[in-house]
Amino acid sequence: MITLNSLNRREALRYLGGAKVRQNETMDKLMDECEAQLLSAARPKFLYKIIDLPCAELTVGEDIVRHLEGCQRAALLCATLGAEIDRLIRVAQISDMARAVVLDAMASVAIEQVCQRADDLLAEAFPDQYFTFRFSPGYGDYPIELQKTFLTLLDAPRKIGLSATDSYLLIPSKSVTAIAGMSDSPVARQRRGCAVCNLRKTCQYRKNGEHCGF
Repeated sequence: MITLNSLNRREALRYLGGAKVRQNETMDKLMDECEAQLLSAARPKFLYKIIDLPCAELTVGEDIVRHLEGCQRAALLCATLGAEIDRLIRVAQISDMARAVVLDAMASVAIEQVCQRADDLLAEAFPDQYFTFRFSPGYGDYPIELQKTFLTLLDAPRKIGLSATDSYLLIPSKSVTAIAGMSDSPVARQRRGCAVCNLRKTCQYRKNGEHCGF
């Protein structure tokens, strides 16, 4: 089980900086309120499954083959904040767009923190293994269509209420599917960057000549 006690304010401000939001006393108060709402409403859940490699069903495209090079196994992972977070953001979009933007940014930070904690739990469960970073469907040439394959293999709709639309968008939206390579020996740590990000064409950071920090 994963519990969120606080959200990384610095990372939230990075997201909001992409939307040209500036920090001041009013923004600090709004972020405090949004953080409290999110922490109260979030129901973080995650699942994982270890598979043997090679796995033709999941290693589609050159980027994932390169990413998993040298790995004998992989961990499939999915995580979600729960449906109530989507409801909070939708309600705010109707009545208070500034609050909606802050909620959305802080919820993005929250799901990343859940995934980071899941990474830690995997490392604790398999202390003799070396892990690559998480790689999600939609990164680079890794097909977004694999969202549904991941969810099926993890039995995510039944176990944690996580599904995907016909256009492969995750429901609830503040959710993640990913794969991380596992090896008996150290693996090269590839750098994450814009080239493998599925948001690179619309990213506000890139438009401003910046990057998200990953």
